Amino acid sequence: MQAAPVRATAIPSFTTALRAVESLLLSSGQRTARRNAWTSVLEDRRRAKDRVEAQRVLDQSVSQSLSVRP
Repeated sequence: MQAAPVRATAIPSFTTALRAVESLLLSSGQRTARRNAWTSVLEDRRRAKDRVEAQRVLDQSVSQSLSVRP
């Protein structure tokens, strides 16, 4: 029984394949704009998460300070 042949090239990931299709369909400027927009979306999500966490900490500290007062 023979061993299965080994692939010389790796199967591209979904991301790699998507970028290849993107490069065929979009001009360089459009790709850059789309990536910049996505980066902005991710940054907005991160800031929103940080705001929620800061509000939680503030609310918790206020409720603790109110419960400590005589």
